[in-house]
Amino acid sequence: MLATVLYVTDEQALENQLCFALYAASRAMTGMYRPKLDALGVTYPQYLVLLALWQRDGRTVGDLCAALELDSGTLSPLLQRLESAGFVARRRSAADERRVEITLTDRGRELRSAACHIPGQSAEITGMSLTELSELRETLHRLTAALTHHTRSKENPA
Repeated sequence: MLATVLYVTDEQALENQLCFALYAASRAMTGMYRPKLDALGVTYPQYLVLLALWQRDGRTVGDLCAALELDSGTLSPLLQRLESAGFVARRRSAADERRVEITLTDRGRELRSAACHIPGQSAEITGMSLTELSELRETLHRLTAALTHHTRSKENPA
């Protein structure tokens, strides 16, 4: 069967879509991280949880959800796997039993030193300067904030 070619304007072309560029970059980034993280025994989403805990240990599940922009249904299985692997421990807050606190175990803290080279190596692989990477990150933060605000305002109209 032959493919039908339809007229597509430049703004409709796949290669001109911001969403596709972000999707492709995200897949390439996680693919670049995969072998490094496989060697540590964690997945990319688990690594993000660990990064948040290395930044500040003893976070609540709600705090981690906010920091990682995940819902609890997505975060809970990640925490279960990290706990099973011995990287984190979960416990009820002494101050409020409804809250669950996540803390690094000794093994989780040791993994930090094994992973400390990953951000630098990853930056080097991009071929971009530190300034370019910083500007890109700031632009992506602004984009994320704008899109999140738009989505939330549509979900909760005034």
